[in-house]
Amino acid sequence: MNLSPEDQLRLNVLLAHDLAAIRIDESAMVVHALSPDGEARVTLSPNCRAGQYLKQVRELFSNHALGSPGGYPVFLQRWTRMGQHRDGQLDKLLLLGEPEAVVAVAGAAGLTPELARRVWWLTPDSDTARRMLERDAVVASDIGREIAAFLVDHLAFEDDPMTVITSIRLVLQPGLIAAEVRRRIWSRAIHRNLYYKLGFLEAQPDALPATAAARSVDAADTIASLAGAGNPLAILLRRVLAAEGQAYLAVIEELLEHPTDKFTAAVLFNNLGRYFAGVRHLADETVAVEQLLGTPGRLPATPAPELTMVLEAAPSLRGTIAAVLALSRVDEGFATPILAKTSASGTLLRRKLEPVTQLLRPVLSILRSGPGK
Repeated sequence: MNLSPEDQLRLNVLLAHDLAAIRIDESAMVVHALSPDGEARVTLSPNCRAGQYLKQVRELFSNHALGSPGGYPVFLQRWTRMGQHRDGQLDKLLLLGEPEAVVAVAGAAGLTPELARRVWWLTPDSDTARRMLERDAVVASDIGREIAAFLVDHLAFEDDPMTVITSIRLVLQPGLIAAEVRRRIWSRAIHRNLYYKLGFLEAQPDALPATAAARSVDAADTIASLAGAGNPLAILLRRVLAAEGQAYLAVIEELLEHPTDKFTAAVLFNNLGRYFAGVRHLADETVAVEQLLGTPGRLPATPAPELTMVLEAAPSLRGTIAAVLALSRVDEGFATPILAKTSASGTLLRRKLEPVTQLLRPVLSILRSGPGK
């Protein structure tokens, strides 16, 4: 069965224009189109069942945009949602009236600010916003700032902590939101919403809104000199001892005491290990991370030259150095034996994670105040 005569005429007239995007309101049976001149709409007059009729409409659009009535291969949605669609015909995909094609464009590596503007007109929702803010070109554009503002406004309506963490991580990319908005998001991280702070740890571990005093050590000048010469351990020590590093550690300690669920706990452990990853190659890979954490001051039997250099220059920091190396081995695998067997959250999860957190607390304390203090 063909399209009704009036729809055949009106849709072909519509397609004769220079269109940027097409969407179909299936419930109202209305076609909306975006062009440089503004928006247009065509109310459909179906002559058969709605699903069958919309299939014919999309075949018309596909034949016009792609030269084939086959349309978008929705069976590839898992692949294209991962950003694997080739970039050559991204603009054409937005003319198909197919929601899954829009998702593919939103996640494509070749997404441009102009394409993002069209996608946002087609599907202005949080999932699309997050997908597009993964692209640097969008982040650096006006449409990126508009999308970020949308995500900030909708944070309060998100009920999945992992979704909130991802949204916060994305909107904190440079240039997207104002400092006041950033402070407002941080202020929401109280009581049951502490996981908001995980988004900040993921995006800006060295620029948190939290404050802390730098840790004073006798060998500060020596560490600074070695860091300036490129020693990775000295660079990390200077980072940790600074006020920003101490603020980071304080937030880590707070979040360890108030886990939300096992998924956010995994993010926390991975974030902690990633913060110290710059010296992972200096740690003793032959010893289990539990042993390293449980034996303060333990160092590799055969230290690497970079490690030896810092130890000789700042022997008073031996305990701090051992703590840094131990934390470099931490990731979610450290807690997987517990996390894999529980669906607990909140206080109950905190009790279940006690075997892990009791190993981390003394090590973090060493970095905050030094051994024996």
